[in-house]
Amino acid sequence: MTAPAARSFRIVCPPGQVPLVEDLLRAQGYGFEPEPFSPWCRRLTEEPRPLGGSLAAFFGLIYIQDRSSMLPPLALAPESGAAVLDMCASPGSKTGFLAQLVGPDGLVVGNEPNHTRLATLRQNLFTLNLVNAVTCSHPGEALPLPDGSWTRIQLDPPCSGWGTVERNPSVLKLWQGDKVKPLIGIQRLLLAEAARLLAPGGRVVFSTCTTNVHENEAQVLHARDELGLEIVPLAPPPGFVFAEPELPGCEGTLRVDPERSGAQGFFIACLRKPGTGGQDGLDDADPLAHCPPLPDADRVRADALPASAWPDTGLNPALLPDGVVAPFGDTAYFLPRHALERLPAALRWRGYPLGKWGKDGIRPSPRLRTLMPYPAGSAGPGGENGPGDIALLHMDDPADIAGVLTGRSIDAPRNATAALLYWRGLPLARLRVKGGRALWAER
Repeated sequence: MTAPAARSFRIVCPPGQVPLVEDLLRAQGYGFEPEPFSPWCRRLTEEPRPLGGSLAAFFGLIYIQDRSSMLPPLALAPESGAAVLDMCASPGSKTGFLAQLVGPDGLVVGNEPNHTRLATLRQNLFTLNLVNAVTCSHPGEALPLPDGSWTRIQLDPPCSGWGTVERNPSVLKLWQGDKVKPLIGIQRLLLAEAARLLAPGGRVVFSTCTTNVHENEAQVLHARDELGLEIVPLAPPPGFVFAEPELPGCEGTLRVDPERSGAQGFFIACLRKPGTGGQDGLDDADPLAHCPPLPDADRVRADALPASAWPDTGLNPALLPDGVVAPFGDTAYFLPRHALERLPAALRWRGYPLGKWGKDGIRPSPRLRTLMPYPAGSAGPGGENGPGDIALLHMDDPADIAGVLTGRSIDAPRNATAALLYWRGLPLARLRVKGGRALWAER
């Protein structure tokens, strides 16, 4: 019996705000149930209108993702505070989940060789307010990073995509016979690069959205026999049905049965570089022990902006993780401390864009909800009524918020220079104020 396919999504916010995000979805008529494999994941049961048009999606409080695609980051299971490399990152589904799992004190580096897809990756991470993720663009098989410098790597390489046939019927015709050979070749090069970058005891999770054995089990055996990596058996997560591996020696890998799981066909394997030491051969007390700080000469040079660079915006920059805010061109970026100390300048990486930078200081992005005081009026410099001339606007009706997004303005104090918008205390966005009226402006 075929399980009905259902849309799934991740909630993307601090843990304490999860109930409010769920309430916002319910207020717009969406029904959902928890996925059994992660507290961050939900499966839709009612979708009165496309989920991508919901307020939660617009403000980056949820990320729509096939449930199979959620499994590789969970299989990698990075520790809180860990550094993770995602070698083929766009559109950012797994990169974003990894950034949630490592937490604000961790670091995720998302590499995407294709510049068009890189823009998609960056936009998604920006909308989700994942300030602990940085991005770069290099061929995944030739990354300018030191040998043995990573303990956790995500590798979701280009593949034939046969597991997405229900959504993309053309993939079976497009990727057949000799056409798949170049994909197999690049997958092997990427696996070899991952093996080079792994510290002893480090792990790489290799995953594809195809059912092709040559891109799945055959690649795992290649990594074992030719690259010296060990297969780490994965426990099957609840909520899925898994088929048996199609080649002997691949026990412990996961092959999602798409029909019985109500999800895309997916393959997941965890590979380990042999080593000695604590759990997995790593220093459990310090997830970054195998990624030591670089000499100053090899690091990105960044002139940190002083606290005075933040005008009276209502936002609280103290809510940023450890790092610096630095200008590059006309944009102010947040650069995580771990990235500054451990990523070579040759990687040409980019941090999180906080907003425009000019003679009047930082003009923060209206989407920078992560720096909005929560609960409203607390943890910020201005008290219950908002800092300085910043208004705190609370709205209860989702229809009113949707109206603001389509151009409707709302009342604000005449002395206000900007307004912070909340839904029942849930931070949403920063609005522009002009002549006693608050309105949404994307820039």
